[in-house]
Amino acid sequence: MMQIGTLAAVVMAATLIGSARADQPAPDTEGGRYVFSKQANGLLRLDSQSGAVALCSEQPVGWACQVAPEDRAVFEREIARLQNENAALKRALLAHGLTLPPGLAPDAGTAQNDSTLRLPSDADIDRAIAFVSHVWQRFIDAIARAQKQVFNKS
Repeated sequence: MMQIGTLAAVVMAATLIGSARADQPAPDTEGGRYVFSKQANGLLRLDSQSGAVALCSEQPVGWACQVAPEDRAVFEREIARLQNENAALKRALLAHGLTLPPGLAPDAGTAQNDSTLRLPSDADIDRAIAFVSHVWQRFIDAIARAQKQVFNKS
């Protein structure tokens, strides 16, 4: 399994080697899905839709392409780790009363606590009272049914 740095180095080296060989004509990739870069031992193929990289070489029975090993889960874990670290750093800055650098917005969970208390409106209170009243009435009805059943059986 290739590490992230190794895969990036392979792609970068292929790009540099490909640009250094400007004297050789490049395959026509205008509007195509794949971008090819000529290498000493074949062609490096980049899938412009999925990002997959493969090394294509001539074999005794024709051309064959081997996909460069890539572990997408490693990339996803690293992205998640960096996002968490970034959010933690923003929280630390804000917790110490510092402002974030220009152009950086606090994440939803990073914003400082609002010092103002939002009180419920009259409509909110009316809905809460109606709900409690409804629950209370159902509770009283249930007790009344239970008493009726007990007295009817005795």
